[in-house]
Amino acid sequence: MRRQEFEEFVDGELPRLLGYARALTGSEHDAWDLTQDALIRTSRRWRRIRRDGNPGAYVRVTIARLNIDRYRRTRREVLVSEVPDSTNRAAPYDGLDAWLRDGLLSLTPRQRTAVVLRYVDDLDLAGIAEVMQCSTGTVKSHLSRGLDRLREHIPEEDRHG
Repeated sequence: MRRQEFEEFVDGELPRLLGYARALTGSEHDAWDLTQDALIRTSRRWRRIRRDGNPGAYVRVTIARLNIDRYRRTRREVLVSEVPDSTNRAAPYDGLDAWLRDGLLSLTPRQRTAVVLRYVDDLDLAGIAEVMQCSTGTVKSHLSRGLDRLREHIPEEDRHG
């Protein structure tokens, strides 16, 4: 019964969780990895999570925290012999206006996480700070800088209309 409930949860939530992870990472591949890792962790604690009543929120927080951990691990500069092809990066944001897609891709991972948690998950500053495991002042800084960077990408004709 426990396994069947979990499988039904995954079947119902997977598209939304993948979209959330894509918004955080900007990468289809990384979104799948984060979602799978979060679901594995969730499956191990399913009985307790189900009893607490909000498994979707648990998985989203897990995805956000795994993304922060991933960023921390990979943030060191890596030298490569050739510049990688970056044309694939926009795929997770297909369907968005070009300015918004470009703006999201211009954000640092921490800025993007803060913006997604605020405007996709509708968390307040304290909630974002808890998920990102930082102070509310740091959250304010990430949001402010991220929104400033997004505003730079708004087309001129839409800025004052």
